[in-house]
Amino acid sequence: MPSERYGSTLLAPHKYTTHLGEMEVSVHICRPPFIREVDMVLPNKDLTNLLCIPTMQHAREDLVKVGDEIELEKDRLLENFMEFAKQLCNLLSKEGYFADYIDPCSGLAMITRDANKVYSEVDGAQQLLGYAVQNAGCCKVLLHPTWNSSVYPASIFTTAPPEALTAELLQHTITMMTKK
Repeated sequence: MPSERYGSTLLAPHKYTTHLGEMEVSVHICRPPFIREVDMVLPNKDLTNLLCIPTMQHAREDLVKVGDEIELEKDRLLENFMEFAKQLCNLLSKEGYFADYIDPCSGLAMITRDANKVYSEVDGAQQLLGYAVQNAGCCKVLLHPTWNSSVYPASIFTTAPPEALTAELLQHTITMMTKK
């Protein structure tokens, strides 16, 4: 049963643990104010029935810190997300649905190239999931309710119907990703 959240209706929270680590995946029906923001990130698309799929990976390090080991961990988490997102977007596209994912480093869409705005993963998680944020210098840091700042947020958007994003599809995507 869906539950109302901040910028969306939460449809499906799932937590997966693989040899790559822990990943939380949820599916949200986006409300019109959120869609208006995303419309600038994904221009010239019909986003009427937009779903957002925020992912949260549990980092092995506190990502607010600096150092070579932190950068290596960020790279590892980025690669995990990119592989998951590519696989999921390919599956949804083969079914005839629009799907795109955000590069968490730049905030730019990876498939839609004519964007004039970046997407903030921190703001998105705050709006969709109600997660707290903290200022760290000139940056906002996402605080996961369990992992605190040891979290790597990244998002996927699609216009697939909610019933297309089943736990089985998400698990299948993660299984495909981890076999490589």
